[in-house]
Amino acid sequence: MVDGRYRAAIVGTGAVAAAHAGALRDNGDRIRLAAVVDVDAAKASAFAETWDAGTVAPTVAALMARRDIDLVHLCTPPVSHAPLALECLRAGVHVLVEKPPTLTLAELDTLIEAAAGSGAQLATVFQHRFGAGVVRLRAMAAAGELGQPMLATCDTLWYRDDDYYRMPWRGHWETEGGGPTMGHGIHQFDMLLSVLGPWEKVTAVAARRARPVETEDVSMALVTFANGAVATVVNSVLSPREVSALRFDYEHATVELSHLYGYTDDDWTVHPAPGHEDIETRWSSAPSAEKSGHAGQIAAVLDALDAGRPLPVTPADTRQTMEFVAAVYASAFTGTTIHSGQIGPDSPFATSMRGAGAPWTAVPTA
Repeated sequence: MVDGRYRAAIVGTGAVAAAHAGALRDNGDRIRLAAVVDVDAAKASAFAETWDAGTVAPTVAALMARRDIDLVHLCTPPVSHAPLALECLRAGVHVLVEKPPTLTLAELDTLIEAAAGSGAQLATVFQHRFGAGVVRLRAMAAAGELGQPMLATCDTLWYRDDDYYRMPWRGHWETEGGGPTMGHGIHQFDMLLSVLGPWEKVTAVAARRARPVETEDVSMALVTFANGAVATVVNSVLSPREVSALRFDYEHATVELSHLYGYTDDDWTVHPAPGHEDIETRWSSAPSAEKSGHAGQIAAVLDALDAGRPLPVTPADTRQTMEFVAAVYASAFTGTTIHSGQIGPDSPFATSMRGAGAPWTAVPTA
Protein backbone atom coordinates (compact mmCIF):
# COMPACT_ATOMS: atom_id res chain seq x y z
CA MET A 1 0.00 0.00 0.00
CA VAL A 2 1.30 3.45 -0.99
CA ASP A 3 -0.27 6.85 -0.14
CA GLY A 4 -2.99 5.02 1.80
CA ARG A 5 -4.15 3.12 -1.28
CA TYR A 6 -3.75 -0.49 -2.36
CA ARG A 7 -1.76 -1.11 -5.53
CA ALA A 8 -3.32 -3.23 -8.26
CA ALA A 9 -1.99 -4.74 -11.47
CA ILE A 10 -4.01 -5.86 -14.48
CA VAL A 11 -2.67 -8.84 -16.43
CA GLY A 12 -4.18 -9.07 -19.89
CA THR A 13 -5.57 -6.01 -21.67
CA GLY A 14 -8.44 -7.51 -23.67
CA ALA A 15 -12.01 -6.25 -23.57
CA VAL A 16 -12.81 -7.19 -19.97
CA ALA A 17 -9.68 -5.40 -18.69
CA ALA A 18 -11.36 -2.04 -19.30
CA ALA A 19 -14.16 -3.03 -16.90
CA HIS A 20 -11.54 -3.77 -14.26
CA ALA A 21 -9.68 -0.54 -14.89
CA GLY A 22 -12.92 1.42 -14.70
CA ALA A 23 -13.83 -0.29 -11.43
CA LEU A 24 -10.43 0.59 -9.98
CA ARG A 25 -10.93 4.19 -11.05
CA ASP A 26 -14.39 4.20 -9.43
CA ASN A 27 -12.71 3.14 -6.19
CA GLY A 28 -9.73 5.41 -6.77
CA ASP A 29 -9.62 6.80 -3.24
CA ARG A 30 -8.79 3.29 -1.98
CA ILE A 31 -6.82 1.60 -4.76
CA ARG A 32 -4.89 2.54 -7.89
CA LEU A 33 -3.80 0.77 -11.05
CA ALA A 34 -0.05 0.59 -10.59
CA ALA A 35 1.04 -1.82 -13.33
CA VAL A 36 -0.08 -3.56 -16.51
CA VAL A 37 1.13 -6.80 -18.15
CA ASP A 38 0.31 -8.14 -21.60
CA VAL A 39 2.10 -10.43 -24.07
CA ASP A 40 1.65 -7.61 -26.61
CA ALA A 41 3.91 -4.82 -25.35
CA ALA A 42 2.30 -2.20 -27.57
CA LYS A 43 -1.20 -3.06 -26.28
CA ALA A 44 0.08 -2.97 -22.71
CA SER A 45 1.63 0.47 -23.20
CA ALA A 46 -1.51 1.87 -24.83
CA PHE A 47 -3.69 0.48 -22.05
CA ALA A 48 -1.37 1.86 -19.38
CA GLU A 49 -1.50 5.28 -20.98
CA THR A 50 -5.29 5.24 -21.29
CA TRP A 51 -5.79 4.25 -17.66
CA ASP A 52 -2.85 6.09 -16.15
CA ALA A 53 -1.03 2.99 -14.93
CA GLY A 54 2.36 3.64 -13.47
CA THR A 55 4.32 0.75 -15.00
CA VAL A 56 4.27 -1.75 -17.85
CA ALA A 57 5.87 -5.04 -16.83
CA PRO A 58 6.93 -7.57 -19.50
CA THR A 59 5.83 -10.69 -17.58
CA VAL A 60 4.04 -11.73 -14.41
CA ALA A 61 7.40 -12.92 -13.08
CA ALA A 62 8.82 -9.42 -13.52
CA LEU A 63 5.70 -7.99 -11.88
CA MET A 64 6.11 -10.27 -8.86
CA ALA A 65 9.77 -9.31 -8.57
CA ARG A 66 8.69 -5.71 -7.88
CA ARG A 67 7.15 -6.78 -4.55
CA ASP A 68 4.90 -3.72 -4.42
CA ILE A 69 1.62 -5.12 -5.79
CA ASP A 70 -1.23 -5.95 -3.41
CA LEU A 71 -3.77 -7.37 -5.86
CA VAL A 72 -3.48 -8.85 -9.35
CA HIS A 73 -6.48 -8.82 -11.70
CA LEU A 74 -6.20 -11.73 -14.15
CA CYS A 75 -7.98 -10.79 -17.38
CA THR A 76 -6.23 -13.18 -19.75
CA PRO A 77 -7.84 -16.00 -21.78
CA PRO A 78 -9.03 -18.88 -19.56
CA VAL A 79 -6.22 -21.30 -20.45
CA SER A 80 -3.67 -19.05 -18.73
CA HIS A 81 -5.63 -18.38 -15.54
CA ALA A 82 -4.33 -21.30 -13.49
CA PRO A 83 -0.58 -20.97 -14.23
CA LEU A 84 -0.58 -17.18 -13.82
CA ALA A 85 -2.66 -17.31 -10.65
CA LEU A 86 -0.31 -19.95 -9.26
CA GLU A 87 2.66 -17.71 -9.96
CA CYS A 88 1.06 -14.82 -8.08
CA LEU A 89 -0.11 -16.90 -5.13
CA ARG A 90 3.31 -18.44 -4.66
CA ALA A 91 4.71 -14.91 -4.55
CA GLY A 92 2.24 -14.08 -1.77
CA VAL A 93 0.08 -11.72 -3.85
CA HIS A 94 -3.73 -11.77 -3.79
CA VAL A 95 -5.43 -12.73 -7.07
CA LEU A 96 -8.79 -11.69 -8.49
CA VAL A 97 -9.38 -13.91 -11.52
CA GLU A 98 -11.97 -13.49 -14.26
CA LYS A 99 -14.43 -16.26 -15.03
CA PRO A 100 -14.03 -19.08 -15.60
CA PRO A 101 -11.32 -19.09 -12.93
CA THR A 102 -9.78 -22.32 -14.22
CA LEU A 103 -10.46 -24.85 -16.95
CA THR A 104 -11.04 -27.72 -14.52
CA LEU A 105 -11.83 -28.64 -10.93
CA ALA A 106 -8.35 -30.14 -10.59
CA GLU A 107 -6.76 -26.81 -11.53
CA LEU A 108 -9.00 -24.98 -9.07
CA ASP A 109 -8.06 -27.36 -6.27
CA THR A 110 -4.37 -26.75 -7.03
CA LEU A 111 -4.91 -23.00 -6.68
CA ILE A 112 -6.90 -23.44 -3.47
CA GLU A 113 -4.04 -25.48 -2.01
CA ALA A 114 -1.47 -22.92 -3.15
CA ALA A 115 -3.44 -20.07 -1.60
CA ALA A 116 -3.75 -21.93 1.71
CA GLY A 117 -0.01 -22.42 1.80
CA SER A 118 1.02 -18.92 0.76
CA GLY A 119 -1.07 -16.59 2.89
CA ALA A 120 -2.32 -14.93 -0.31
CA GLN A 121 -5.98 -15.11 -1.27
CA LEU A 122 -7.77 -16.23 -4.43
CA ALA A 123 -11.10 -14.68 -5.43
CA THR A 124 -13.21 -15.04 -8.58
CA VAL A 125 -14.98 -12.29 -10.51
CA PHE A 126 -18.71 -12.96 -10.21
CA GLN A 127 -19.66 -9.30 -10.12
CA HIS A 128 -23.41 -9.75 -10.38
CA ARG A 129 -23.47 -11.18 -6.84
CA PHE A 130 -22.87 -7.63 -5.62
CA GLY A 131 -25.70 -5.72 -7.29
CA ALA A 132 -28.18 -4.11 -4.91
CA GLY A 133 -31.10 -6.27 -6.04
CA VAL A 134 -29.54 -9.66 -5.39
CA VAL A 135 -28.02 -8.44 -2.11
CA ARG A 136 -31.53 -7.39 -1.05
CA LEU A 137 -33.00 -10.70 -2.21
CA ARG A 138 -30.48 -12.75 -0.22
CA ALA A 139 -31.10 -10.64 2.89
CA MET A 140 -34.89 -10.93 2.68
CA ALA A 141 -34.70 -14.65 1.98
CA ALA A 142 -32.30 -15.23 4.89
CA ALA A 143 -34.62 -13.28 7.21
CA GLY A 144 -37.52 -15.53 6.22
CA GLU A 145 -39.51 -12.64 4.76
CA LEU A 146 -40.23 -14.49 1.50
CA GLY A 147 -41.07 -17.87 3.00
CA GLN A 148 -39.64 -21.11 1.66
CA PRO A 149 -38.00 -21.17 -1.80
CA MET A 150 -40.04 -23.34 -4.14
CA LEU A 151 -38.67 -23.17 -7.66
CA ALA A 152 -36.53 -21.00 -9.91
CA THR A 153 -35.59 -20.50 -13.54
CA CYS A 154 -32.23 -19.24 -14.76
CA ASP A 155 -31.82 -18.35 -18.44
CA THR A 156 -28.75 -17.03 -20.21
CA LEU A 157 -29.98 -16.76 -23.79
CA TRP A 158 -27.29 -14.95 -25.74
CA TYR A 159 -26.20 -14.78 -29.38
CA ARG A 160 -22.64 -15.28 -30.59
CA ASP A 161 -22.09 -15.69 -34.34
CA ASP A 162 -19.40 -17.66 -36.14
CA ASP A 163 -17.11 -14.61 -36.27
CA TYR A 164 -17.04 -14.53 -32.47
CA TYR A 165 -15.38 -17.95 -32.55
CA ARG A 166 -12.61 -16.89 -34.90
CA MET A 167 -10.66 -15.90 -31.78
CA PRO A 168 -8.30 -18.91 -31.65
CA TRP A 169 -8.91 -19.84 -27.99
CA ARG A 170 -12.71 -19.74 -28.12
CA GLY A 171 -14.82 -22.84 -28.56
CA HIS A 172 -12.08 -25.34 -27.61
CA TRP A 173 -12.01 -27.55 -24.52
CA GLU A 174 -8.27 -27.13 -24.03
CA THR A 175 -8.27 -23.33 -24.11
CA GLU A 176 -11.75 -22.13 -23.08
CA GLY A 177 -12.77 -25.11 -20.97
CA GLY A 178 -16.30 -25.32 -22.33
CA GLY A 179 -19.05 -23.47 -24.16
CA PRO A 180 -21.85 -21.24 -22.81
CA THR A 181 -22.13 -23.39 -19.67
CA MET A 182 -18.56 -22.49 -18.78
CA GLY A 183 -18.11 -19.01 -20.16
CA HIS A 184 -21.48 -17.29 -20.55
CA GLY A 185 -24.24 -18.64 -18.32
CA ILE A 186 -21.88 -19.00 -15.38
CA HIS A 187 -22.65 -15.45 -14.17
CA GLN A 188 -26.40 -16.08 -13.97
CA PHE A 189 -26.32 -19.50 -12.36
CA ASP A 190 -23.63 -18.33 -9.94
CA MET A 191 -26.19 -15.73 -8.82
CA LEU A 192 -28.78 -18.49 -8.59
CA LEU A 193 -26.47 -20.55 -6.36
CA SER A 194 -25.65 -17.50 -4.23
CA VAL A 195 -29.36 -17.13 -3.48
CA LEU A 196 -30.52 -20.75 -3.17
CA GLY A 197 -27.39 -22.21 -1.60
CA PRO A 198 -25.86 -25.66 -2.07
CA TRP A 199 -27.13 -27.75 -4.96
CA GLU A 200 -27.78 -31.44 -4.46
CA LYS A 201 -28.17 -33.05 -7.88
CA VAL A 202 -28.18 -32.17 -11.59
CA THR A 203 -29.69 -33.80 -14.66
CA ALA A 204 -28.63 -32.14 -17.92
CA VAL A 205 -28.38 -32.21 -21.69
CA ALA A 206 -25.92 -30.38 -23.94
CA ALA A 207 -25.72 -30.06 -27.68
CA ARG A 208 -23.68 -28.54 -30.47
CA ARG A 209 -26.35 -27.26 -32.79
CA ALA A 210 -24.82 -24.60 -35.01
CA ARG A 211 -21.48 -23.04 -34.08
CA PRO A 212 -18.10 -24.20 -35.48
CA VAL A 213 -16.78 -25.28 -32.07
CA GLU A 214 -15.60 -28.35 -30.15
CA THR A 215 -17.76 -27.46 -27.17
CA GLU A 216 -21.52 -27.28 -26.73
CA ASP A 217 -23.39 -24.19 -27.88
CA VAL A 218 -26.46 -24.89 -25.71
CA SER A 219 -27.14 -26.73 -22.45
CA MET A 220 -30.12 -27.26 -20.16
CA ALA A 221 -30.19 -28.59 -16.61
CA LEU A 222 -32.71 -29.59 -13.95
CA VAL A 223 -31.34 -28.87 -10.48
CA THR A 224 -32.43 -29.89 -7.00
CA PHE A 225 -31.10 -27.87 -4.08
CA ALA A 226 -30.32 -29.03 -0.55
CA ASN A 227 -33.21 -26.89 0.75
CA GLY A 228 -35.66 -28.72 -1.52
CA ALA A 229 -36.02 -26.01 -4.17
CA VAL A 230 -35.88 -27.04 -7.82
CA ALA A 231 -34.65 -25.03 -10.80
CA THR A 232 -34.05 -25.04 -14.52
CA VAL A 233 -30.83 -23.60 -15.96
CA VAL A 234 -30.50 -22.83 -19.69
CA ASN A 235 -27.29 -21.58 -21.35
CA SER A 236 -27.22 -20.63 -25.03
CA VAL A 237 -25.22 -18.70 -27.60
CA LEU A 238 -27.84 -19.37 -30.30
CA SER A 239 -30.61 -16.97 -29.22
CA PRO A 240 -31.16 -13.87 -31.41
CA ARG A 241 -33.40 -12.25 -28.79
CA GLU A 242 -30.88 -12.02 -25.99
CA VAL A 243 -31.83 -11.97 -22.33
CA SER A 244 -30.36 -12.84 -18.94
CA ALA A 245 -33.26 -13.77 -16.69
CA LEU A 246 -33.77 -15.16 -13.22
CA ARG A 247 -37.06 -15.99 -11.55
CA PHE A 248 -37.45 -17.09 -7.93
CA ASP A 249 -40.81 -18.40 -6.74
CA TYR A 250 -40.97 -18.26 -2.96
CA GLU A 251 -43.84 -19.21 -0.70
CA HIS A 252 -44.88 -15.56 -0.33
CA ALA A 253 -43.66 -13.86 -3.53
CA THR A 254 -42.20 -14.23 -7.00
CA VAL A 255 -39.05 -12.17 -7.56
CA GLU A 256 -37.84 -11.71 -11.15
CA LEU A 257 -34.81 -10.18 -12.86
CA SER A 258 -34.54 -9.50 -16.60
CA HIS A 259 -31.45 -7.78 -18.01
CA LEU A 260 -28.56 -8.58 -20.33
CA TYR A 261 -25.04 -7.79 -19.10
CA GLY A 262 -25.79 -5.83 -15.93
CA TYR A 263 -28.83 -4.82 -13.90
CA THR A 264 -30.25 -2.02 -11.79
CA ASP A 265 -33.24 -1.99 -9.47
CA ASP A 266 -35.40 -1.13 -12.49
CA ASP A 267 -34.73 -4.61 -13.90
CA TRP A 268 -36.32 -6.37 -10.90
CA THR A 269 -40.00 -7.01 -10.29
CA VAL A 270 -41.72 -8.40 -7.19
CA HIS A 271 -45.14 -10.10 -7.25
CA PRO A 272 -46.42 -10.81 -3.71
CA ALA A 273 -48.75 -13.69 -2.98
CA PRO A 274 -52.20 -12.69 -1.68
CA GLY A 275 -51.92 -11.49 1.88
CA HIS A 276 -48.23 -10.61 1.57
CA GLU A 277 -48.44 -7.26 -0.24
CA ASP A 278 -46.09 -5.71 2.33
CA ILE A 279 -43.19 -7.60 0.69
CA GLU A 280 -43.33 -5.25 -2.30
CA THR A 281 -43.19 -2.24 0.03
CA ARG A 282 -40.16 -3.64 1.90
CA TRP A 283 -38.41 -4.47 -1.37
CA SER A 284 -38.69 -0.88 -2.61
CA SER A 285 -37.93 0.82 0.70
CA ALA A 286 -34.23 1.41 -0.08
CA PRO A 287 -33.89 1.84 -3.86
CA SER A 288 -30.53 1.90 -5.59
CA ALA A 289 -29.60 3.46 -8.93
CA GLU A 290 -26.28 1.57 -9.14
CA LYS A 291 -25.72 -0.93 -11.93
CA SER A 292 -24.28 -4.32 -11.07
CA GLY A 293 -20.71 -4.59 -12.24
CA HIS A 294 -17.06 -4.86 -11.35
CA ALA A 295 -16.99 -1.71 -9.22
CA GLY A 296 -19.30 -3.28 -6.66
CA GLN A 297 -17.17 -6.37 -6.30
CA ILE A 298 -13.96 -4.33 -6.10
CA ALA A 299 -15.47 -2.29 -3.28
CA ALA A 300 -16.34 -5.52 -1.45
CA VAL A 301 -12.81 -6.83 -2.01
CA LEU A 302 -11.35 -3.63 -0.55
CA ASP A 303 -13.67 -3.86 2.45
CA ALA A 304 -12.43 -7.40 3.05
CA LEU A 305 -8.78 -6.37 2.74
CA ASP A 306 -9.32 -3.53 5.20
CA ALA A 307 -11.01 -5.83 7.70
CA GLY A 308 -8.71 -8.82 7.24
CA ARG A 309 -11.61 -10.99 6.06
CA PRO A 310 -11.64 -13.55 3.22
CA LEU A 311 -11.98 -11.91 -0.17
CA PRO A 312 -15.30 -12.38 -1.96
CA VAL A 313 -15.95 -14.59 -3.96
CA THR A 314 -14.15 -17.19 -1.81
CA PRO A 315 -12.61 -20.42 -3.13
CA ALA A 316 -15.44 -22.35 -1.45
CA ASP A 317 -18.02 -20.23 -3.28
CA THR A 318 -16.14 -20.66 -6.53
CA ARG A 319 -15.80 -24.39 -6.12
CA GLN A 320 -19.56 -24.83 -5.65
CA THR A 321 -20.15 -23.03 -8.96
CA MET A 322 -17.36 -24.84 -10.81
CA GLU A 323 -18.51 -28.21 -9.50
CA PHE A 324 -21.96 -27.34 -10.84
CA VAL A 325 -20.42 -26.68 -14.27
CA ALA A 326 -18.64 -30.04 -14.18
CA ALA A 327 -21.86 -31.75 -13.09
CA VAL A 328 -23.78 -30.30 -16.04
CA TYR A 329 -21.21 -31.71 -18.47
CA ALA A 330 -20.93 -35.02 -16.63
CA SER A 331 -24.69 -35.51 -16.63
CA ALA A 332 -25.08 -34.45 -20.26
CA PHE A 333 -22.27 -36.67 -21.53
CA THR A 334 -23.02 -39.77 -19.42
CA GLY A 335 -26.82 -39.61 -19.43
CA THR A 336 -26.97 -39.86 -15.64
CA THR A 337 -27.92 -37.68 -12.70
CA ILE A 338 -24.87 -36.23 -10.93
CA HIS A 339 -24.89 -35.58 -7.20
CA SER A 340 -22.87 -32.98 -5.32
CA GLY A 341 -19.51 -34.44 -4.31
CA GLN A 342 -19.71 -37.21 -6.90
CA ILE A 343 -16.97 -35.82 -9.16
CA GLY A 344 -13.90 -36.88 -7.22
CA PRO A 345 -10.24 -36.51 -8.22
CA ASP A 346 -10.35 -39.79 -10.18
CA SER A 347 -13.28 -38.70 -12.34
CA PRO A 348 -12.42 -37.73 -15.93
CA PHE A 349 -14.62 -34.65 -15.39
CA ALA A 350 -12.23 -33.41 -12.68
CA THR A 351 -9.43 -32.94 -15.20
CA SER A 352 -11.50 -31.87 -18.23
CA MET A 353 -15.04 -30.57 -18.50
CA ARG A 354 -15.53 -32.84 -21.52
CA GLY A 355 -14.66 -35.92 -19.43
CA ALA A 356 -13.98 -38.88 -21.69
CA GLY A 357 -15.37 -36.90 -24.63
CA ALA A 358 -18.48 -35.16 -25.89
CA PRO A 359 -20.94 -37.12 -28.07
CA TRP A 360 -19.59 -35.10 -30.97
CA THR A 361 -15.87 -34.96 -31.72
CA ALA A 362 -14.31 -32.95 -34.53
CA VAL A 363 -14.82 -29.22 -35.00
CA PRO A 364 -17.26 -28.73 -37.90
CA THR A 365 -15.89 -26.86 -40.88
CA ALA A 366 -17.27 -23.35 -41.36
